[in-house]
Amino acid sequence: MRLIDEWPVDNAATAVVSAGGDVVGSHGDTARKFRLASVSKPLTAYAALIAIEEGVVELGTPAGPEGSTVRHLLAHTSGLAFDAHKAMAEPGTRRLYSNAGFEQLADALAEHSGIPFAQYQAEALFAPLGMTSTTLDGSPASGAVSTVDDLAAFAAELQAPKLLDPATVAEATNVVFPGLSGVLPGFGHQKPNDWGLGFEIRDHKSPHWTGAHSSPRTFGHFGQSGTFLWVDPDAGAACVALTDRAFGPWAAEVWPRYTDAVLADLGA
Repeated sequence: MRLIDEWPVDNAATAVVSAGGDVVGSHGDTARKFRLASVSKPLTAYAALIAIEEGVVELGTPAGPEGSTVRHLLAHTSGLAFDAHKAMAEPGTRRLYSNAGFEQLADALAEHSGIPFAQYQAEALFAPLGMTSTTLDGSPASGAVSTVDDLAAFAAELQAPKLLDPATVAEATNVVFPGLSGVLPGFGHQKPNDWGLGFEIRDHKSPHWTGAHSSPRTFGHFGQSGTFLWVDPDAGAACVALTDRAFGPWAAEVWPRYTDAVLADLGA
């Protein structure tokens, strides 16, 4: 884990969490708060899945542009542009990674629940998991702030769900709308560009931000603030790494090497 000391960043922290929820290794200041950027999306998605199980909405509830549903917004297939609230394609036809889609998702959840999204997320997700240092300070697509300690708790939940039916998590972390191609930000066009419900699926994408030895079932997210969280079900572990340097070629170089080192240490 000390490989992280070689990263060209001012501050970084990391943790590896077993399938049983134990932190089996950590390095750096795991209580330091970092901006998550798009690692906010899995947190938003999980709150949406809780809302679905609570009956606030359904995956098929209309939301976003005409013809789009909650499912489309979660899977980046609503047709909305990256950052603009305008439709660029018919729902379900292309994988267009969209911050605007997650903002419209949160708006729909607030409308149907009668509770501001940030409040709903804090009460339904952060509080039950003891994520006391995590806040949503801006867009539900990119505005969360958290710590490695808090995200380790979330990583444990992803591997052994207590807030959701495991079948719901399984659906969210398997491919939804299979076969669609699209651009993986920072890594170019991918065909197919597989996603679940708020989680990117590793599959056989190349290049990719996880490791060469990450299983195709690996899911998670990375953020433009130099952050990532992945879960590898085949390895029986998850990894969180947070930094304070914006994503760039440095991350595309060191993250896969680090992930492969973690997997090697786990014997995966």
